[in-house]
Amino acid sequence: MRRNYRRTKSTRSKIKLGLPELEYVKTSVINSLRSLESQRSYQHSINEFVDWYCSSPRLSFNKAVVTRYRIHLEDRHLAPGTINVRLAAVRRLAYEATDAGLLSPDLAAGIRRVKGAKKLGFRLGNWLTADEARQLWQLPDPSTLKGKRDRAILAVLLGCGLRRRELTELSLKHIQRREDHWAIVDLVGKAGHVRTVPMPDWVKRTIDLWLLASSVADGRLFRRVCRTGSIWGDEMTEKVVWYVVKQYAGSLGLTKVAPHDLRRSCARLCHASGGACAACGASDFAAPEKATNSSTVTCKSCGASLATVGQLQAAAKAAMSGTGGKVLKEKFRESFRQLPNIKVE
Repeated sequence: MRRNYRRTKSTRSKIKLGLPELEYVKTSVINSLRSLESQRSYQHSINEFVDWYCSSPRLSFNKAVVTRYRIHLEDRHLAPGTINVRLAAVRRLAYEATDAGLLSPDLAAGIRRVKGAKKLGFRLGNWLTADEARQLWQLPDPSTLKGKRDRAILAVLLGCGLRRRELTELSLKHIQRREDHWAIVDLVGKAGHVRTVPMPDWVKRTIDLWLLASSVADGRLFRRVCRTGSIWGDEMTEKVVWYVVKQYAGSLGLTKVAPHDLRRSCARLCHASGGACAACGASDFAAPEKATNSSTVTCKSCGASLATVGQLQAAAKAAMSGTGGKVLKEKFRESFRQLPNIKVE
């Protein structure tokens, strides 16, 4: 008597991923991210992992393999922050593979438990002094169209502290006059955050010179300039910003300065000015009539934003507690006396 045996479908999940499956999962990961910076970072990290993963035949995608990849990154002497970013992309890759039914949930849980690199101490980073920042943005030749554009780019990076993508997507409609000073209104930044950035008058004057020479009246603020000295196209890429900063910083002997260092320098100079405007050096400030802790204190001379009222009050209390010395106390006291809506104890 013949017996009929039913073949049951195997429910065992895969432990190895081929190149087509990795490409499918990578596309799912990138499409799930909203920020363009995150998409670029994750795509680069995943591509590096896929190249390493496919270089060794028949590797299983599990905790041991990801641990080996972390050791591989450490052997390349990468910074702990860079290693952790690469591992975060690999973990996200495992999650998407599990959701697509391409990887066992147990393997994804093991990959999640892979520890990142420890951060011992902190990196100092690059900042420009006030003199270096002034020399940098005044270095481009104002007699040429490219020089006017480069001056305006450096002025916006140093005076407003924008990111590269924010600067390339800046349009004329963003620049508006609010409360007797110019500002970049409704700027969409990283992760979709919307904010308004005060614009100093010297930055606005530099932009006006570029707009007058380029005859740009609508659309993106900055455009490409070809070798013949004329406008080409209606936009500009982030690489142009990178090369502009590296070119003029290298002329000053600042070889390791990147565009984001100018954003960091803007915040550093405003914080370390101790009541003086980092953009123009003036000490006349103005606060709104009904000032709160979140109200912004601006410079009367150039319109640059110094800090919020709450931040300045906390700094003043710390300075007057005896840790800053008499000179620092008087410096904060004189600055706060110019603001009628802020009390100095």
